[in-house]
Amino acid sequence: MQREFSGHPPVHKWNPDFCGDMDLVIRRDGRWIHEGVEIRRQPLVKLFASVLKREGDDYFLVTPVEKLRIRVEDVPFIATQVAKGVEAGRECLLFTSNTGDIVPLESGRGWQLKPYGDPPLQIPYIEVRQGLEARISRQVYYQLVDWAEDRAGENCRQLWLHSDGEQFLLGSY
Repeated sequence: MQREFSGHPPVHKWNPDFCGDMDLVIRRDGRWIHEGVEIRRQPLVKLFASVLKREGDDYFLVTPVEKLRIRVEDVPFIATQVAKGVEAGRECLLFTSNTGDIVPLESGRGWQLKPYGDPPLQIPYIEVRQGLEARISRQVYYQLVDWAEDRAGENCRQLWLHSDGEQFLLGSY
């Protein structure tokens, strides 16, 4: 069961009126660009990330009284680190996003393989919170490959991860 983590405002409960578009884009590489200039102050990026909300295919920065749409080229976060840890008494993989969120890979947590790049490869993504996802970085992916169990699948080999007593497909070859 997916657990709620503190430290973020309850944006999923906020439904203010739409105020317009903001010239802010989250690039595929994780950089936040405002009016053509990269936001380099990490505390400001973390603040914006804490009030980020997804509705369908659109992303918004929200407060209780305003809602501004922004652009996201892929997903808003990148999983930049992974560690083995214990969560609620069970061994669990813990991912850290580029904005400092710590996300356990657990039952009920969105984990899926999606096409990414050119040519497209199947890359894992994990839900950080309320429909906001992180793409697994190359460095983290290779660490996961090292930890994965290699098994025979239907007409291929598969790599499986074990976390929170569950199994998660990392990829096929």
